[in-house]
Amino acid sequence: MRLDELLDELQVRIDAVRGTRDRVHSLLEAVVSVGRELDLAQVLRRIVEAAALLVDAEYGALGVIGPDGRTLSQFLTVGLTEKEIAAIGPLPAGHGLLGEVIHHPEPLRLTDLGAHSSSYGFPAHHPPMRTFLGVPIRVREEVFGNLYLTDKRGGIDFDTEDETVISTLSVAAGVAIDNARLYEGSQRQQRWLRANAEITESLLSGSSRPAVLELIARRAQEITAARLADIAMPVTGIDGLVVEFAADAHGAERQGLVVPFAGTLAGTAHLTGKPVTAVQAWADECYPAEAQVQNGLGPAVAVPLGTAGGESRGVLLLARAAGEPAFGEGELEPLVAFAGQAALALELAERRRDAEQIALLEERDRIARDLHDLAIQRLFATGMTLQSAARLVEHEGAAERVGRAVDDLDETIKIIRSTIFGLRTKDRESGPGLRARAARAVGDAASTLGHPPRLNMEGLLDTDVPPQIADHVMAVLGELLSNAARHAQATRVGVTLKAGRGEIVLTVSDNGKGIPAQGRRSGLLNLDERAQSLGGSFTHETPDGGGTRLVWRAPLPTGS
Repeated sequence: MRLDELLDELQVRIDAVRGTRDRVHSLLEAVVSVGRELDLAQVLRRIVEAAALLVDAEYGALGVIGPDGRTLSQFLTVGLTEKEIAAIGPLPAGHGLLGEVIHHPEPLRLTDLGAHSSSYGFPAHHPPMRTFLGVPIRVREEVFGNLYLTDKRGGIDFDTEDETVISTLSVAAGVAIDNARLYEGSQRQQRWLRANAEITESLLSGSSRPAVLELIARRAQEITAARLADIAMPVTGIDGLVVEFAADAHGAERQGLVVPFAGTLAGTAHLTGKPVTAVQAWADECYPAEAQVQNGLGPAVAVPLGTAGGESRGVLLLARAAGEPAFGEGELEPLVAFAGQAALALELAERRRDAEQIALLEERDRIARDLHDLAIQRLFATGMTLQSAARLVEHEGAAERVGRAVDDLDETIKIIRSTIFGLRTKDRESGPGLRARAARAVGDAASTLGHPPRLNMEGLLDTDVPPQIADHVMAVLGELLSNAARHAQATRVGVTLKAGRGEIVLTVSDNGKGIPAQGRRSGLLNLDERAQSLGGSFTHETPDGGGTRLVWRAPLPTGS
């Protein structure tokens, strides 16, 4: 009997040694598997899957600590289905028991997590959990996040060996995360450099400003894996920034929005000239006016496009989907450099446009000078000669003809002098341009409409549109916005002002009740008469989705 007991004990120890060997092999396999990946998202997913497998946990999670060091910016889980995750609701932010490991980054092992003083309980539809093991993950002595494991299978508790295994895995995980971040950073840096080169090439090739703004937003959105990318620019006379381009599924609805300076990420970045981040901009109490960053989006960053006198020339706003990682310091540095290069490229394009305008004005001055110094003097001399010769002409009919020729020359001189005056004063009138006037009118309409209209402006509105036509455009715009506020009962109004291909086109659309069949149309007739007086047209139609679409157009003078 003693021999049997010894044999049984030996068998138990052999099984224990085999179990330890198998666990060591499993740990080595997990370390190799985690270290093999270079994509950070895949590394994090492998870490939490390997941890749950090593200690035979039913549920596992990896929480990434956000830039503030107090909350979680990302939360990956295993053991829960997508349906269960959706039923639970928003992912945890790092409070309660999860926050205990954040505030005290040491291994934490519990027999009953509900009995801990930091436990707040579970939200509705959350599966019950009892045992708990939490271990921090450090990357270069900095706590990157935490591993959370619950409910060891078989109903038994996590033991010291489990804690040791997960702690060992966390060390390997820290190395793997560091390698993945270094690789990701180098790849991202190359993509930023290519994007800067593409934007510079686009500007030098003569691309329009709207096309370059779109390119800047698209490339930033792709490189940062953002769902939303807006570029908002300051406009004279507007107390805020106007969204000139918006890249996402609902970009058309935000384009033209006036973003307040106060209470928004973009406004703060513009006024301070520094990048601003938020884990959830739409829910951050620091940015109560953040309307364009809507629910469903998570981490956001606003980066100024260059600075002038402490304020930026514009702002690039990026936002990721909820649950995605926050914008860290490693991402901000190349993003700020990209924004600076983009602002420099835009400034160079503006300087080139100014130089072209100056060259045009100088050419007009030269033409005016030549007309004055050469053409007018020669015409005047010719007129004097004809006047002198008229006294010597005895034939009455011939003398009368010479007199008419002198009068024609005098009238021609007056016309040329008027042309010279027009050349020298064109484009030098004081006052705001059509672009600023239109933006101000649309911004003022927000109070009567109850919501800010969308505004999209394209083309050289300040240089190609003469003041007389610009006045007509502003009168039409004011009438259409007033009609939308008084009669349309619309919840969405869009304004598009475009100059190009020899005409200016103003389009105002809304989702209101439309134009009544028997309603008064005197205002619309006036708008039509304005268009016809300039050789243009005015049309209105009802889109398939309802509402009204009104299009007013007028030709632009050639050579303007």
